[in-house]
Amino acid sequence: MTNEKVIAIDRGTSSSRAMCFDLQGNMCGMAQKELQLFYPHSGWVEQNPEDIWQDTLGCLRDVVTQQPDVAAIGITNQRETTILWDKRTGKVFYNAIVWQDRRTADMCQSLRNAGHEQMVRKKTGLLLDPYFSATKIRWILDNIPAARQAAGDGYLAFGTVDCFLIWRLTGGKTHATDVTNASRTMLMNIHTLQWDDELLELFGVPRSCLPDIVENVADFGITAVGVLDKSLPISGVAGDQQAALIGQGCFTEGLIKSTYGTGCFALMNIGAQPRLSQHKFLTSVGYKIGGQCSYVLEGSIFVAGAAIQW
Repeated sequence: MTNEKVIAIDRGTSSSRAMCFDLQGNMCGMAQKELQLFYPHSGWVEQNPEDIWQDTLGCLRDVVTQQPDVAAIGITNQRETTILWDKRTGKVFYNAIVWQDRRTADMCQSLRNAGHEQMVRKKTGLLLDPYFSATKIRWILDNIPAARQAAGDGYLAFGTVDCFLIWRLTGGKTHATDVTNASRTMLMNIHTLQWDDELLELFGVPRSCLPDIVENVADFGITAVGVLDKSLPISGVAGDQQAALIGQGCFTEGLIKSTYGTGCFALMNIGAQPRLSQHKFLTSVGYKIGGQCSYVLEGSIFVAGAAIQW
């Protein structure tokens, strides 16, 4: 075991990376590829899910080739980005709608005008905003007839990027997401850590399309034959900002991490009970490991490194 290594897949907004670490935390291999963003209309931001998959797979294979003594894979990912695909074929119905996308602003305003924001915030810790996955799912269902048909037939699958990659890596055997990514969909009740029927009805999302919700350290399945030279377990998943919280060791209430990538995000550990901010910070799950759940308050700046890149 002392010579074995782990690979972290970092599927961000701007690039894919696979990084190999030994058990002392030393990085011993890395591959990276930039990912293109598309802007079909003002305020719309999309990515090609097949590019997400192929870039991630290519980076993963490069690192596994460099470092054959790998024991397991972990995944961290851009959150909220929404992908719908067919459970029978794995074919996606539409481009990935990226977390930055604002096309559902009017939908969110209509829900606010109808008085739903208090219920949504109480259950999810989030504000009614296009940022989150729920209205992105609804937009695809309303605008892509094939997706609506698959939903009616029970063959629709939804996933954030982690879930989509797990599905592809396991050859469709595992349809699961971790609790941190689920907490950013606006469909999970942060008190029960389960999909919420009232929220599903509000956003018109069928329960049958949703993945299982599991802890951050869990059995997410094994890579399918042919994906890599050998089958590897996927043993850990966390949304990118929560992964940074864990990586910076913020396991004590009151500790804060601030990281700077495409956007800038500050998260503070608030302990084992969710609390709502009086200043419009978001409340999300920070992590759940070994049955112990911790929550965070989060503040976001959507454009940080992306401004420098621009």
